[in-house]
Amino acid sequence: MTGPGPTEVLAGAFEEQRGRLVAVAHRMLGSRADAEDAVQEVWIRLARQDAAAIDNLAGWLTTVVGRVCLDVLRSRKTRAVLSYEDRLPELVVTVDDGTAPEDDAVLAESVGLALLVVLDTLTPAERLAFVLHDMFAVPFAEIGEIVGRSTDATKMLASRARRKVRGTSPPEEEPRRRRAVVDAFLAAARDGDFEGLVRLLDPQVTWRTYHPQGVMTTVGAAEVAGPILLGMRSMTSVLPVLLNGEPGFVAWGAKDKVLGVVGCTVVDGRIVELLTVSDRKRLDAMGLPERPQ
Repeated sequence: MTGPGPTEVLAGAFEEQRGRLVAVAHRMLGSRADAEDAVQEVWIRLARQDAAAIDNLAGWLTTVVGRVCLDVLRSRKTRAVLSYEDRLPELVVTVDDGTAPEDDAVLAESVGLALLVVLDTLTPAERLAFVLHDMFAVPFAEIGEIVGRSTDATKMLASRARRKVRGTSPPEEEPRRRRAVVDAFLAAARDGDFEGLVRLLDPQVTWRTYHPQGVMTTVGAAEVAGPILLGMRSMTSVLPVLLNGEPGFVAWGAKDKVLGVVGCTVVDGRIVELLTVSDRKRLDAMGLPERPQ
């Protein structure tokens, strides 16, 4: 019997690295599907290489996946026909049963709502430098080869990205406190308490609603509270869930129809961002939990 050939050996080595590569690409691109596509492109490029000429396969794969992701991010910036402001972040929905989010393996692989928003404000080079160095400990010299910058210039890229992330991402709050704010928000909405809702919302709260026609953005506590009270009238039941680690809920209406899923970002006891999905196709694809009996 003969052992596995060179192609089989290479494929096996690649499969050992696939999970890490997908994780890198996922955080670079914000989409599991895009990450899988990027990693598949890496395999295509690897299959064309002379494996014997690759001294460090893990490093080579990281470099290539970084370049593939950089190309994707740059193409997003240059395609004016598409609005990536309107691109729905990839959402992982889990029932909020009080367990720590980090105990859920699927949720642990997701990219938090707040971090997704912040990462999208970075330039492609900043995003790559931040993700590869701060999340995956790739040396600056290797990152510099991917972006075509010196090591010092790459350090500056990561530093700028880090300042943006720290300056715009909300501080961590105890999960129970965040859930309590969302529960109070729901109670005020059920009671028709407009003033109570406004008190729970940041004065500059941003509400993004994804519906079949596109995305609608509303800013301001009073401007958000009014439509929330109107929408609450059609809700017959809600289920607490986590959306990428943020507290939220799924809402049902008459005849067990799912009305939408809502995610809330809470900072200092107030909701600073709301994300609502009411697009039927998107809801059907999210694998939502069943309505509570």
